[in-house]
Amino acid sequence: MRTFYARRRLSVLAAITGLVAMAGLFNSPSASAALPTPVSGATARSYLASLTVATEDRTGYNRDLFPHWITISGACNTRETVLKRDGSNVVTDSACAATSGSWYSPYDGATWSAASDVDIDHVVPLAEAWDSGASKWTTSQRQAFANDLTRPQLIAVTDNVNQAKGDQDPATWMPSRTAYRCTYARAWVQVKYYYNLSVDSAEKSALTSYLAGC
Repeated sequence: MRTFYARRRLSVLAAITGLVAMAGLFNSPSASAALPTPVSGATARSYLASLTVATEDRTGYNRDLFPHWITISGACNTRETVLKRDGSNVVTDSACAATSGSWYSPYDGATWSAASDVDIDHVVPLAEAWDSGASKWTTSQRQAFANDLTRPQLIAVTDNVNQAKGDQDPATWMPSRTAYRCTYARAWVQVKYYYNLSVDSAEKSALTSYLAGC
């Protein structure tokens, strides 16, 4: 009889341990987004000072003008590549779709276990790029921008956070996690500098303030 109860206690303890581990998965940043490390704060401030300040051209934007989620390797497109890069223990099927894993969103601090809850954010949105210079690019240049895995431009984040951001710049939107705002500002400026995109006056003022603390 004692053996039966001892086994039962062990079974209950194992179940509790499993629940604790599961809770840890969803409440801690066990998966950390692997955005390419942006330039330093000092370099970002230097880059920002050199960017052209201009009023944005908010006409003619069409998302289809930026071919995105192109094939990167084998069956994997850009979205799937970033999901694998930014997640932990990501398992994919033969079509490269993520069937399991966990993703930590540095914008809001949430962790997700379903790829359908995660969007791939363009740090500098496609519409923002269009308004600040990309309208003059070729289609191949816009494709390179929309699928850039080398610069800190693509990152896996909570889907509704990405949707709330939309095409806003740092004058009107920043990640709710204040600890990530320096990284975000540095990434934004690096991308704009690399692609020779302009900034408007409100955007530059906001970035100047955020980078002052980096």
